[in-house]
Amino acid sequence: MGDVGVATSPDANSQYLNPAKYAFTEGQFGFSLSYTPWLRQLVNDINLAYLAGFYRIDNEQVIASSLRYFSMGDITLTGLDQTNMGTVSPSEFAFDFSYSRKLSDRFSGGIALRYIRSDLSGGVAGTSGAGSELYTAGNAFATDVSFYYINKWGGTGTSKSIAAGINFSNIGSKISYNQGSTKDFLPANMKLGTTFTNEFDDFNSLSISLDVNKLMVPTPKTQLTYESDGSVVVLPDNNSNKSVISSIFDSFTDAPGGSKEELQEFTISTGAEYWYNKQFASRAGYFNEAQNKGNRKFFTAGVGVKMNIASIDFSYVIPVQRNNPLANTIRFTLLFDVDSFTKKKVAQ
Repeated sequence: MGDVGVATSPDANSQYLNPAKYAFTEGQFGFSLSYTPWLRQLVNDINLAYLAGFYRIDNEQVIASSLRYFSMGDITLTGLDQTNMGTVSPSEFAFDFSYSRKLSDRFSGGIALRYIRSDLSGGVAGTSGAGSELYTAGNAFATDVSFYYINKWGGTGTSKSIAAGINFSNIGSKISYNQGSTKDFLPANMKLGTTFTNEFDDFNSLSISLDVNKLMVPTPKTQLTYESDGSVVVLPDNNSNKSVISSIFDSFTDAPGGSKEELQEFTISTGAEYWYNKQFASRAGYFNEAQNKGNRKFFTAGVGVKMNIASIDFSYVIPVQRNNPLANTIRFTLLFDVDSFTKKKVAQ
């Protein structure tokens, strides 16, 4: 659905897009497993896996947890002198825990705590301008703060609803890969959106969603200068010395091109989802990013099948440009409704 999701209907995957949605999820317990072969146009060994689950404490409170694991395959490292430094298998993972609560019959809030570990070099010693230094795995902590609102009206089988959500994610410490010599910002992010759902009758329903996304990190201002021999020297980005909090606020006003460029740093996602008999789903969406801010533009399509115990979802990315590395990106998701399994077992 074009990467929308901050205000879509809650399910086991809400941890990633908006943990506050869990307070309105149905059921006592559920979990999901997603798998994405990544950048298949370039390589065949990069994969992203995601496991998430929730547990309802009572009618007002829900706890959840998730594990995201990214394997970058095998990479051969080469030094500045073109020497072979060996082959490593970089990987990253993020483990988080969330708590969500209904603040009213229509409004909820959620908070998530996250531990991040990013191992890009496998402990290989590299060479910099200051000599040899050891690159280590980066470790960081972050938090998400989110809210969700939903209003339903109409009768059974012909109801309508409007939902809105916002999620401030990855707000936390900086991360370093060289024992603290340099520190990089985590991709702090603001995602807000809305979803309108129309349940035409007992068999047909349609949802339309719109999300707006903004990275809350400084706009890079790296400068280049030239030595007398013509060699290029990269000057450090002064923004890297900012605190996390100041960088978040400044990220809305620090674009060198002014407000015009600042608006280009917002990405827009749209998506639609049709359900038949609450068992068969068809989905489509579009994601748009400004040309000089990454230029990711792609359509998405997907289908879903919901059974008594599990749901199976499949999605496919269709880039606008030819030879785009995102082409042929697919994603599989399995969602398990443990309550349905328990009820079926008791009925037997």
